[in-house]
Amino acid sequence: MAGKLERQDASSEQSLRGKRVLVTGAARRIGREIALGFARAGASVVITYLKSRSEADHTVADLHQLSGAAWAIRCDVRDERSINACARQAAKYMGGIDVLVNNAGLYETVAIEKISLKQWDEMFNTNARGPFLFSRACRPHLQRSRGRIVNLGSLGGLRPWTSHAHYCQSKAALHMQTQLLAKAFAPEIAVNCVAPGMIELGDRPASRSFMRHLGEKTPMQRNGSAADVAAAVLLMAQMPHFLTGQILTVDGGLALA
Repeated sequence: MAGKLERQDASSEQSLRGKRVLVTGAARRIGREIALGFARAGASVVITYLKSRSEADHTVADLHQLSGAAWAIRCDVRDERSINACARQAAKYMGGIDVLVNNAGLYETVAIEKISLKQWDEMFNTNARGPFLFSRACRPHLQRSRGRIVNLGSLGGLRPWTSHAHYCQSKAALHMQTQLLAKAFAPEIAVNCVAPGMIELGDRPASRSFMRHLGEKTPMQRNGSAADVAAAVLLMAQMPHFLTGQILTVDGGLALA
């Protein structure tokens, strides 16, 4: 809630002061936490949303409270014209772009034999094509600033979860895209990926027993949080520019279990 947002220590507040950050799909959940993290660190932030206008307005109000410079742009990450227009508008608002966070994504549980072509296409259009088009649209701005791209992958892009077959394959494609663009956009732009494991968002009551089981199975004895993912994204945004093409798994050791 506005008025109750916690600030971190002064050194962390200053760590990204002056940086200009675009976070896709950041009206709520993990994207919102990432945007707030950048604002706490002193960055100007543009977020995108598609249908969550009220949540986007609320997030922008909170961002204003933290950094004073924030905007929301409606954008469909499946549509190239919408993406190109958003990249231009974001750069205009902030005077350029230093960091692009490709967070917008789609997730669903469907048995392999029941995945429709529409579901398959929607998953890949959102999780793989969208980040590619956004990265390409932001490339000129990021080249000028010697900036960074941080993609939001998934442990599912590294492990075969059969109840999420189209999701896992789309995230695996995004992991490969990270490495391809790291080569193609070098040396001006560093491209990396954060791959969360099981993240507790508190909005899926039906899966509580399943999530509890995974938390107990995880070496760190809990599932991840949006704050864990946001911290990893901010870390990637501040690592040496020489670091590129890397996939950082944020899963509490679940992949080791």
